[in-house]
Amino acid sequence: MKKAENSSESAVALKYDANKSSAPTLVAKGHGDIAKQILQLAQENDVLVHQSPELLEVLIRLELGDEIPEELYRAIAEVIAFAYNLKNPKSQ
Repeated sequence: MKKAENSSESAVALKYDANKSSAPTLVAKGHGDIAKQILQLAQENDVLVHQSPELLEVLIRLELGDEIPEELYRAIAEVIAFAYNLKNPKSQ
């Protein structure tokens, strides 16, 4: 196992389907090179990247496929609403 050269960089990816009645789920997480790949894929696919060390600290501890904890619903909902408004400015 090789240690990532910049292991201080971390990233997570959440998936949210507004048509389902479930909370957002963790679909990717990683440190170092994996974090860079997550961020690169987000950029390539025009996905909003939100930087919050506090949220990252909690989300990185989840297992892949886990729904976000109820305590984070409000914070994540604000991020989702912000991203939606950026992509759909006329719907405000």
